[in-house]
Amino acid sequence: MKKIKIILFVFFSVGLLQSQNKLLTIQDAVLKGRTSLAPERLQYLQFTSDSKYFFYKKNNAILFFNCSDLKPFKTISLTNLNQELKKQNSDTLSNFPLIENVNNCFEFATSEGKFAYNYLTNVLSSTKANSFLEKENADKSPVNDDVAYTIDNNLYASINGIETQITKDGNYNLVYGKTVHRDEFGIHKGTYWSPKGNFLGFYRMDQSDVTDYPIIDWSTNPATNKNIKYPMAGGKSHYVTVGIYNVNTKTTTYVKTEGPKDQYLTNISYSPDEKYIYIVVLNREQNHFKVNEYEVATGNFVRTLFEEKDEKYVEPLHAMEFLGTNPNQFIWQSNRDGFNHVYLYDIKGTVIKQLTKGNFEVKEFVGFDAKCENGFYYANAESPTNQDMYVVNLKTGVNKRITQGNGYHACVISKDFKHVIDIFTSCYVPRDYSLINIASNKTSNFYKAPNPIEAYALGKWNMFTLKNDEGTTLHARMFKPINFDSTKKYPVLVYLYNGPHVQLVTNTWMAGGELWYQYMAQKGFIVFTLDGRGSDFRGKTFEQAIHRKLGTCEMEDHLIGVNYLKSLPYVDGSRIGVHGWSYGGFMTTSLMTLNPGVFKVGCAGGPVIDWNYYEIMYGERYMDTPQENPDGYKANNLLNHVDKLKGKLLMIHGAQDDVVVLQHNLLYQKKAVDKGVQLDFYLYPGHAHNVLGKDRAHLMEKICNYFIDNL
Repeated sequence: MKKIKIILFVFFSVGLLQSQNKLLTIQDAVLKGRTSLAPERLQYLQFTSDSKYFFYKKNNAILFFNCSDLKPFKTISLTNLNQELKKQNSDTLSNFPLIENVNNCFEFATSEGKFAYNYLTNVLSSTKANSFLEKENADKSPVNDDVAYTIDNNLYASINGIETQITKDGNYNLVYGKTVHRDEFGIHKGTYWSPKGNFLGFYRMDQSDVTDYPIIDWSTNPATNKNIKYPMAGGKSHYVTVGIYNVNTKTTTYVKTEGPKDQYLTNISYSPDEKYIYIVVLNREQNHFKVNEYEVATGNFVRTLFEEKDEKYVEPLHAMEFLGTNPNQFIWQSNRDGFNHVYLYDIKGTVIKQLTKGNFEVKEFVGFDAKCENGFYYANAESPTNQDMYVVNLKTGVNKRITQGNGYHACVISKDFKHVIDIFTSCYVPRDYSLINIASNKTSNFYKAPNPIEAYALGKWNMFTLKNDEGTTLHARMFKPINFDSTKKYPVLVYLYNGPHVQLVTNTWMAGGELWYQYMAQKGFIVFTLDGRGSDFRGKTFEQAIHRKLGTCEMEDHLIGVNYLKSLPYVDGSRIGVHGWSYGGFMTTSLMTLNPGVFKVGCAGGPVIDWNYYEIMYGERYMDTPQENPDGYKANNLLNHVDKLKGKLLMIHGAQDDVVVLQHNLLYQKKAVDKGVQLDFYLYPGHAHNVLGKDRAHLMEKICNYFIDNL
């Protein structure tokens, strides 16, 4: 009997060992890295409309739990839903549909119509689908079913179910109701409903002075050209105005903004009584903005509430948020004291109090409770790589941390603001779900996502910090090869971005890394990442260090990382490679050409090569214009340094890239030919700035193989 137990134990141990030694294919790592091999996300995770329960989808059923004690309340299965659909003589479903939680009902659409399932009464009813929500740029009114949308370049609206064409002269050069300013300054749409739905604000963009730029479709015979408007640094820009459509009188008024026509109009909001519209007017130099008030009825300028200036640049990203219970007060976000913080203002433009303060960033202001006594926000006060939810009392200014645990917290808040669902992850925790009672601070875990890659042979990873030459802390992460042996020497792949508004190293699962790092760990590589100066959520000084000299201090910080790597006894300093995309492609090419010999191999995807060829809004913020900063543009123009290149460099681009246009890469290729410099190039037809879908596995296989073959 004892022998049998030993045999069974050995058999079990061998099986366990084998189950933890599966190897990733590049297709697994790329195509499944954000789906089946990513930490599990509970789908449809929400509170019910009355805030008494929360629910999520599991195994084709919706599970409900009581907020007071976490006890199961009820389950609505796909079978339950299909039974009710049969009663309506409707076809059944093979999977639980995509739902919208509205007034204690699950609203969902099938091929036969739209339905509402009351999850408290278990009654299914047919409801009218709003087909206008399927239109281009659809934007629904906050109070009814009116919808604004665009057809071609004109603005339309469905008012009381009747289609109205608001503009009629839209064309290629004149665009209505679409996003403007290349999606900078927090802009992500082109229409803005007023709080009561009586007015529709919209952008009008005149692009007639912007030079056409060709984007070639190579799939046709012959190839065809589709021009886009691409305003390049130092050149002519588009001109934006704001219109206001009165839903009741069916008339349009244009806001009378003064100033140069190439200024930026951003962060649009309304007063709660709809009498005024507020626009942040930013000069093209991007170092001075005004928060201006205009009459909705006439479009006339009323006053400037306040202004902000900076010797380098200001970047307004958030509109005013009025208190629902006090229309004379609003929230404003600003980094004027060096970090992004929340301020309480009165309608006269006077600061009542600074609600948050410290050497940390408020990452997002979430909103107010029902009485507008408290405001909720995310911040990284515990660590630049962390995120927590906080609440601040608007009267006392007292701040309270809601979430606990060293890591990254994302939350769902109940409508009564009594509970929070905390979705937690950290470097070694895939994802945990807990219910938090805000008043009592009681936290109850109700689901732990399993390790999705437990069965695979993995390299160990960790997070740590380094100091650059000026003593600033830099956050880094490292993935080591599987079966790591500190007595051996390993090649290193440095993966980077290091541009504004991006943070790669975070206290999330695998330190924010991707699964293809583990694929490279299988191949015997160390994968290293560092967030240098210029990257996000470290305050104004850290980000603005790159101003007028893109690539300079970023390279200095990354060379600190390289020196650290070379100090490690298990790193082969002669076999270090570097890879990045977009700004990371610019950094990769910069490091390879301006620091020749440091990296043996590089792969630059979608790289900016010459900032003269990049867009006005982003480029001029960080570099000023080429006319104002000729030395800066010359210094980081990589065409001037091609002949310094040493090592193997693969450059990749999407053939239809409309962000970093293909011309960047082609100019570099031509200069390499002129200088007799050999390098490698690969093009992805049919793809814009990012290579997505199934082709991404092809892309990453090419990149990984390039390092495997050459390092």
